[in-house]
Amino acid sequence: MSERSGSGEPEIEEIIARIVQGSKLTAKRRGTSIKPDVEALNSLSYDRGLLPTELNELVDLVTTPNHLDQASLASIVRNLYPATPVDNDVITKVIGSIGHGRSKPSLAVQGLCHLLVLITRRNDPALTGLLRVFKDYYPEIIVGDATRGKASPFNRAHAELAVSRSEKPLDGFRVNRHRNHGVRGTDGAVVPGVHTSHVTENAVTLEEIENVDGFVKKLERIELPNQLVAVLGDPLLQKLLLLKPNLEADQRVNNWLSSYAYDVMSGDSDANPLYIFGVLRDYVAATKCLSPVLLAFLGEYLGRWDGTSGREMILEILSHSPLIDFGELYGHVFQPLEARVLDGTATSQADMLKFYTALLRRWTVYLASVDQLSAQANSAVSNLTTHVNGLCLTLLQTSSSIATHSMVLDFYEQVASLITGARGSSRVRVVIPPSPLVYMLYFAPSAATVSRLCGVLARYKEGLQKAMATSRADYTPEYVNEFNGFLMDICNCLWRSRAFNVRDDNSHGCLVPRPLVDALSAYVRDLDTGASLASLFSLSHSPVLGLMSISHFRSLEDAALERGADALGIRHAGPVTRATLASLAEDGGLRLTWDEYRLGVLRYLEENGLSGIGELMYNTMTTLMKKA
Repeated sequence: MSERSGSGEPEIEEIIARIVQGSKLTAKRRGTSIKPDVEALNSLSYDRGLLPTELNELVDLVTTPNHLDQASLASIVRNLYPATPVDNDVITKVIGSIGHGRSKPSLAVQGLCHLLVLITRRNDPALTGLLRVFKDYYPEIIVGDATRGKASPFNRAHAELAVSRSEKPLDGFRVNRHRNHGVRGTDGAVVPGVHTSHVTENAVTLEEIENVDGFVKKLERIELPNQLVAVLGDPLLQKLLLLKPNLEADQRVNNWLSSYAYDVMSGDSDANPLYIFGVLRDYVAATKCLSPVLLAFLGEYLGRWDGTSGREMILEILSHSPLIDFGELYGHVFQPLEARVLDGTATSQADMLKFYTALLRRWTVYLASVDQLSAQANSAVSNLTTHVNGLCLTLLQTSSSIATHSMVLDFYEQVASLITGARGSSRVRVVIPPSPLVYMLYFAPSAATVSRLCGVLARYKEGLQKAMATSRADYTPEYVNEFNGFLMDICNCLWRSRAFNVRDDNSHGCLVPRPLVDALSAYVRDLDTGASLASLFSLSHSPVLGLMSISHFRSLEDAALERGADALGIRHAGPVTRATLASLAEDGGLRLTWDEYRLGVLRYLEENGLSGIGELMYNTMTTLMKKA
């Protein structure tokens, strides 16, 4: 007799016994409906709770095959309220009932696996973690609120298997057996490893592949593993799905990511997303694809990110963002990203610039690989360039270091590579750099910076000419004249000895205010050196190119001396000008024309890794085009 005896109400044991007996018979053989007993059971369970023996009987009932209808089973599951602490055996039975098989309850009943929480009425971290493991392996089954609460599955279990990706290199043509139990971070299991069961007779498992030859020969017979989400962490499975695309695999990976993202964003998981970002970084790098699910998750996650932790991983993952409408990307992802990263420092600005450069590089590769693009994709690159123009200008004003100049030029070299490509010039509108940025780089104290800038402008000129040949309407005369002004000003400085001139067509005078030019000109005249301000930025006098120019001239003099002791009566003291060359020849020095000297300097610069200056001169100066 139970402790409920004498209550005057139907014994709950008798009701359970009738339900269990009825579950063994089909509805037709029972003769009477079982629903009244189910309703009575649920009412008593709700009012008084279930004792351990009663609970154990009902768990046996709902977790083993029987003839009760789904509605009755679901009703019983929802009303399993324990009156006392629950035995471990009961929980073990529930866990053991989960999965596929003839002896398992239906998936509809399993989808109510919040039973574990209901029968315990507690938020035990270990229990919640165990449920999360089930959810990881079967993401397509919805477990409702069962996994709410912060808990990490098996925090300390199998710690020896948590081998970091940096400690052991990944073998691209064999399953990573050293961590075949899953990819883990410090918080426990996250991504299951590759494991294949129920293989047909003629099939081959990924675990059997040992090298590239075996992979190629057995490719058509390879069986997919049980957990397709393992593709996130296993290079061999990634290769298999790239060569043999599988919609089911894609869907299951997306389901897993959606489930994981929901847990993180809803606060149901205490797992740090940064632990899995390393896995995702390698995955998107291998597949060259950032799925919409993952992109949306990252966009949401940025709202709670501190802007520092895992910055490199997050930026690298997002650099694989798809070539879609830039406004959409910026609004949902890049703007919240900038809000977290940019803090007014050169470091944060440089990180964003490097990110955008990597993004553009990948978009360039994609553009070269496809035949047709949407109108949104066509404009995405130009919109990106326009946005980054502002970032580059801000960075140059925050930091004037040579390293900063190099990062800015990395971006514009990538733009130049795109617009001069076989397809890019006809697909992407050429967006020229801001005028102040061009002159800030041109007057940088580095010959390499000046050369790289000139090379970029030369390629921009080529790309602009190609683009205008097919779509001139996209470029107004004012827009083209602004770009031509860059070329005119640099040629005036280097080749014509007419720095800061504004009288030539399209010239900007390097944007130096006229009062300042007048003041500097007066200062130079007072120095009484015989030189003018306009000539002090030529090849011979330029602060960054003067040494290279005189070095070239002295190499010519040395060669002349080697040909004979009396070949030179005098050597040039420098810097070289048209006038000094004439007087030098009259005094027995090296005989060389002004044009020969300047062309020689361009060749000398090219031989010493500064080819950009010559590229721009030959591309811009009419007199040099014939000599190129």
